[in-house]
Amino acid sequence: MSVFDFSLFAKGGPMMWVLLALGLLALVLTIERALYLHRGQIAAKAFVDGIKNILAKRRLVEALTVCEEAPGPVAAVVKAALLHADASADAMRFHVQEAAVIELPALERRLGSLAAIAQVAPLAGLLGSVLGMAVTFLAFEKGGNYATAGALSAGMWQALLATAGSLMLAIPAHLAHHFLSGRVRAIVRDLEWSGNEIMKFLLTEYRGVKPGEGAAVAANK
Repeated sequence: MSVFDFSLFAKGGPMMWVLLALGLLALVLTIERALYLHRGQIAAKAFVDGIKNILAKRRLVEALTVCEEAPGPVAAVVKAALLHADASADAMRFHVQEAAVIELPALERRLGSLAAIAQVAPLAGLLGSVLGMAVTFLAFEKGGNYATAGALSAGMWQALLATAGSLMLAIPAHLAHHFLSGRVRAIVRDLEWSGNEIMKFLLTEYRGVKPGEGAAVAANK
């Protein structure tokens, strides 16, 4: 008998349908988040270097246009710095951090739901197992001394299949959450590096100031 045989699935009892619904939801969330994070992750170093080359030619508007057309939060943070290229260091840092704070919730969206599914699935399987054992003891009670193996097997099937189904859902869901959280952390690191790098460039080289004099210029503004 195949593991994916519908008759075997039906023996798992009503909680198998709950697990199936949770599994489909987890699959949709994983695919959606993976695609979103893939679109939002760009080569941060290459992007910032390209912006620096444009700014070296004093083409601020062109740099802003590139940020507008580029996807992802890194471009949004760099754009925030460019929009305040003439501001003080503190003002520029404030707007860069504000842009990063706006982008972070979008990166982490729905990851909590995926983690909740991974945590709830074993509990749903445990409930299915308890219901299965209840069916088994009910068969004992009705059959008395003559309870047959066929009468008892229905509850045992339900208990075992509910447990197996919950584990088959929880393990991939945990792995998917771990993978997606790693992608989010990588993008956040790119955000922090890009923001600091573009601010350092704007406060020094773009304004024609040597690195050691950047703080003095910012303080005089």
